Amino acid sequence: MNTGTFRKRFRKYFSIISRAFPSGRRANAFANAVPSGSGSSLQVLGCASGLSAAIPNAAFILTIIALPTAASAQALPIKVENNPTARNIVITAGGKPFTTFIYPDTLAKPVLYPIYAADDQLITRGFPLATRPGEPVDHPHHLGLWFNYENVNGLDFWNNSYAIPAAKRSQYGWIRTDSILEADNEDPTTALQHYPNTNTANPTSTGRAMPSHASGAVVRSAANTHGVIRYVARWTDQQDNTLLKEHTTYVFSSNQTEREIIRITTLTAVRDVSFPDAKDGMLGLRVTKELQIPSNTPGEFVDDKGNVTKVAAGNTPDINGTYLTSEGKKGDSAWGTRGNWCMLYGKKGQDVLSVAIVDHPANPGYPTYWHARGYGLFAANPLGQKVFSNGRETLNFHLAAGQSATFRYLIVISASGERLSTERVTTLAADFVRTVK
Repeated sequence: MNTGTFRKRFRKYFSIISRAFPSGRRANAFANAVPSGSGSSLQVLGCASGLSAAIPNAAFILTIIALPTAASAQALPIKVENNPTARNIVITAGGKPFTTFIYPDTLAKPVLYPIYAADDQLITRGFPLATRPGEPVDHPHHLGLWFNYENVNGLDFWNNSYAIPAAKRSQYGWIRTDSILEADNEDPTTALQHYPNTNTANPTSTGRAMPSHASGAVVRSAANTHGVIRYVARWTDQQDNTLLKEHTTYVFSSNQTEREIIRITTLTAVRDVSFPDAKDGMLGLRVTKELQIPSNTPGEFVDDKGNVTKVAAGNTPDINGTYLTSEGKKGDSAWGTRGNWCMLYGKKGQDVLSVAIVDHPANPGYPTYWHARGYGLFAANPLGQKVFSNGRETLNFHLAAGQSATFRYLIVISASGERLSTERVTTLAADFVRTVK
């Protein structure tokens, strides 16, 4: 609910209450009516019994005041449909498409694709699997939501795709999904306890599930309001030699206007593994063209192997996106800056779509650098510090054999009449940090 609508509704119910209560009782009732953390609702305390006696349907009125967008705040049931033969897992929210986890052998990495907002609009680009008219067709490795890196022991996992010539494939790495450990409705607090810690005795080094899952104990989510996917994958070279074991947990939730995806990935080194500072990494999202920043200038981008990718200018009337970071950086100025969150937003159809990515203080390289391009690449790269700082900082992240590192991210997708407020993103970020350790 926007501020104007809230004020109108508040004045209406204040008028009703004014007629129902003597002035003294009204003052007592409203002394305990305080703004909630969301900034757009009230928590009304201590006046329910008197109001119920004075006004028919008072409970409804209190609900409107305390939860002004009850429909949007109500969690929707999440359905998780595992299709092992097709190598995908379909997620729906309230019976409507949310996303699909796809991991066919033909892709160089597992991804979430496509991804929908709660108003049924796509937030992801269609190319290269389902190209839509008028959208850009650059960077075929930009597909949905993914997690990888440009330089892992010299192998490029980020830029790998079907477009790489056979003669050059030895320079690129693959992420191969070995097993789905969980695809179900599970209580999120229980699910989040199962992702491995960063000890050297990490269970992912053997590819096994955590002990509580190995015993078959699963706690169901109340009303199936959360969906959980847990899987094990390997980061390999072209000869299928393993560099890293990956254990990832996804948690999905939704209401009528907001959707959330939590991704927690633990990487365990099978051998000594180096991640030299590089531009392209790690959590990436390629968005629908409406969320691009308008530009009249074509671009050219060069990867670490000297390959040049040309990006067409994009300035049709429907392109209207822009960035905003937690540090106040806007538009193209968000690229190469640090922040604990970054949001991309713009109008599509009748709604404003907002997509926020939230970093976690326990992540390596926090707060992350934002590899946020105007042409539609929205990425968090905590390991590319030398590139983004123009040489002032260097990380050169490294894992010795048996060591692990965990990366935690929250992705928030909002579809409503206005942009997701900075206060709302800040609240969601705080909730994320409190929930995920």
